[in-house]
Amino acid sequence: KRGELTPGFGLVTFSLPSSKPEKFRMSILAVLAMSEPSWLPRPKQRVERTRANAQQENEMNKAVQGCDVPLRNPALALTRGTLKRLARWLDRPLFPWKRLVVGFSLAEFALENWLLFRQYRVLQRTTVPKALDKEIERDTFDKSQEYGRAKAKFSFISGLFNQVKSLATLYFNVYPLVWAAAGTVVARYAPVRFSGEITQSLLFMYMLGWIDLIAGLGFSYYHSFVLEEKFGFNKMTVKLWLTDMVKGQALAIAFGVPIGSAFLSIIKATGQGFFYYLWMFMLVVQITGMTIYPILIVPLFNKLEPLKPGKLKESVEALASKLNFPLSELQVIDGSKRSAHSNAYFTGLPWIGKKKIVIYDTLLEKSTEKEVEAVLAHELGHWKMNHTSRLLFISQAHLFYMFALFSVFIDNRSLYADFGFHREHPTIVGFMLFNEILSPTDSIIKLLLNIWTRSMEYEADAFAVKLGYARELGASLIKLQIQNLSSMDADWFYSSFHHSHPILTERLKAMNWTGDKKVSEDKAKDDEKPVKAADREL
Repeated sequence: KRGELTPGFGLVTFSLPSSKPEKFRMSILAVLAMSEPSWLPRPKQRVERTRANAQQENEMNKAVQGCDVPLRNPALALTRGTLKRLARWLDRPLFPWKRLVVGFSLAEFALENWLLFRQYRVLQRTTVPKALDKEIERDTFDKSQEYGRAKAKFSFISGLFNQVKSLATLYFNVYPLVWAAAGTVVARYAPVRFSGEITQSLLFMYMLGWIDLIAGLGFSYYHSFVLEEKFGFNKMTVKLWLTDMVKGQALAIAFGVPIGSAFLSIIKATGQGFFYYLWMFMLVVQITGMTIYPILIVPLFNKLEPLKPGKLKESVEALASKLNFPLSELQVIDGSKRSAHSNAYFTGLPWIGKKKIVIYDTLLEKSTEKEVEAVLAHELGHWKMNHTSRLLFISQAHLFYMFALFSVFIDNRSLYADFGFHREHPTIVGFMLFNEILSPTDSIIKLLLNIWTRSMEYEADAFAVKLGYARELGASLIKLQIQNLSSMDADWFYSSFHHSHPILTERLKAMNWTGDKKVSEDKAKDDEKPVKAADREL
């Protein structure tokens, strides 16, 4: 039943895959602000009519959910039958779901901080790893260790804050309160045709997310303007930082609302077999995201310029032609606008169409042409061995498994009741609570995924070495490590959970790379000058 709390604000986050070799998460923020002017009369008759319609809609929804869309595939029908039996078995009155979620949350928090403690001890070492003592200056190693310790402390404090906030949210039954507040706003202000559960669900997510966004502003500011600033990485101004947030909100309205609405509509329209149709929808969303992200999203935040004709461009185009890589354009992105970190990647669907190679200006400014070629050879290795396609397949398998399991909990009355939802069972709330229950498996999945992506990094390195870039790739990896002040040593257990790439010493060992002088002192020869910003087409 809708409550009478005051309106609020909110945010929602969706995960989309990138076209980079490694999976990354693109956060789409959705913000909606509502306010109730005190000088306007309360529309009592409209509220009563809206609530009556909402009650009728709830009854209709129950009837619709009982009419399952038939699944012609016998295997899927068998799976659905098994999931139904499991759902009935788990729906036990008075089962302590909240205590279970709290226990899982505390266990995960303890694991993360135990791993962080193990890594912090490694970051206190003062001796350069033996595999790097000929390549890394002692001062560089010390600064890298200091940067790692600073990030570890920040991670612990922000993680502790988020853990306390999460437990307080559960203890004080914040979800039912925010749900009631969202219902009040929708009942008073939304047109009758938009006054149902979907609108309330979206606003509910926005309000929770906005609370999280406000609570995390201090940490976000500190990370960019204190921690990163101290070690020379932050290039943003406060104005740019705020502008990025505003752009994020605009993107949220454009993408978050229709995707969220379709997500909930599919579940309501297809009954107990919704997970199959929802999975197909998310596949379309991910492929669409991979297509439009480099075209529409990236230009909103960064400037892309074509690489000026020259030796580097000719060499990369020749390499792409040799490998039959469908290159359409070489571009330079102004990564230095926000950070001093370096990178390179390619965009486009992995199996069809032309692709673009994007190089960070920070990489060009601090690397020789041969070293840039070596990095791009590594990236093309990911394409040649279909790593992006394989990652997409794994992400789809994970989504299907997650949606199928969600069908077990979506109508679990004991789950909703233990979190304060005794009369209403909102789908979006069920999905949130389901993810809380599923959280222990996230660590296992992350561990397995890291093992797999590490193997792909080794394959891409071997591919570049086979093309004759062994020396240049090794030197480039070391330079990137120095420029980014990445940890040069790591606890093996921590690394297994947190590093999707092998650490530097592991990659150099796999390449059989040996250096004879400090890379930081390795001056470029006349025919291998670092590519300067002035050499790009403005």
